[in-house]
Order: sequence, then C-alpha cells, then structure tokens
Amino acid sequence: MDKIKVLLVDDHAVVRLGLMVLVEDIPWIEVVGEAGTAAEAVTATTTCQPNVILMDIRLPDESGIIACRTITSRWPQTRVIMLTSYSDDALVMQAYQAGACCYILKQVGNQALIDALEKMREGKLDLNLANTQEAIAQHHQNLRARSGDTFKDLTQREMRVLLAITEGKTNTEIADDLLVSEQTVCNDINTIISKLRVDNRFEAAIYALRNKIQYYLPEK
Repeated sequence: MDKIKVLLVDDHAVVRLGLMVLVEDIPWIEVVGEAGTAAEAVTATTTCQPNVILMDIRLPDESGIIACRTITSRWPQTRVIMLTSYSDDALVMQAYQAGACCYILKQVGNQALIDALEKMREGKLDLNLANTQEAIAQHHQNLRARSGDTFKDLTQREMRVLLAITEGKTNTEIADDLLVSEQTVCNDINTIISKLRVDNRFEAAIYALRNKIQYYLPEK
C-alpha cells in the first residue's frame, strides 16, 4: 500500500519536531513537508501534494481554519486534521465548515492522532462533529476533576468572582452581576488572594486561567 504523505503545520518548531517523532516510525506514513504559517501551508500543499495535513488552528499570519478552507477548496482530495489545544465548540464547528475531516485536542494524547491516521488509511474515518464534541466534553470533565482540587478551598461565589476577574470585570460590574455589594466583592477578592497564596488580583487571574477555571464552574 502506498504511504500516506503528511504535511505538518504548526508555528512552533518544537511541536513539529514532536509530531515528526510521533509519526516517523509508522511505516506507512511519510512526512513530506513542514510549514509554520497559513501561507506556507498553502504553498507547501502545492509543492508537496500531501494526502493529509496536520494543521494547528492558531497560526501567526492567518487562522489555520482559513488555510484549511483554502486548501480543501483547491485540493478537495487532501484531508485536513485540526490538531489544537483549543477546545472551543465554535472553533470545532468552524473547522468542519472549512472542510476539516476531524478535530483532535493535543491534550487528549498521541494515540488519538494515530488512531485517526489509521482509520483514514483504512478508509474508515468517521470522526464526526458529535463524536468530537463528546471527546471535548470528556476533556472538560477531566479538567473539572483536576480543577476541583485546585480550587477546593474556594466557595462557589468566590469562584464566580474569580472567573469575573479573569474576564476583566471591575468590582462594580462583579457586584451588579452577583447582586451583592462592592464591599462584599472586595472582601471576596481578598479572601481569594489569601486562599490561592498570590499577591494580587492579577496573579489570581493568571492562576485561574492556567488552571482552567472556566471548565470547573457549572453552567449558570
């Protein structure tokens, strides 16, 4: 069977190297090129004629989704796999609308990518939108489980306040949203800073974002 020709598209050379290491030992895969921008991805597709493109969404010049749309419109036989750290449902939908054949979270692990390539090789690729959203939901659940320990000392209101801080809201805006006084918000922020062992609200916001607070909080 002919080898599957793969193009790697990511703006970080170390990520491309990691992908190269992952797939280079698979005997039926041949990496035929690399690209670090959307424009380079289109050019490389022209010259390398890959069967499959592993495409990051966030690229420095244009979105990988735009590159995907350009490539799939010009070369409809080329399959694009979105490989990204971003599990936003809107991005998933945009990727599929642009012609991506599937959308894989980098955090899910290498095996998911290998499985997708194997299914593609066998002509059995059936990673539809519903399956992708299910995988993302599971990923969010795992994040919530880990975040539960990270934020275990905070009350639900303190969590709401902390999330609002990450969104750049003022104390007045937070008070209005939560139907409490500004003094209560100030007290909550001081308590949050103390519990998280940070120095100020900015550091609290950074801590919250790094630990994916948005996936821990239940929907309103």
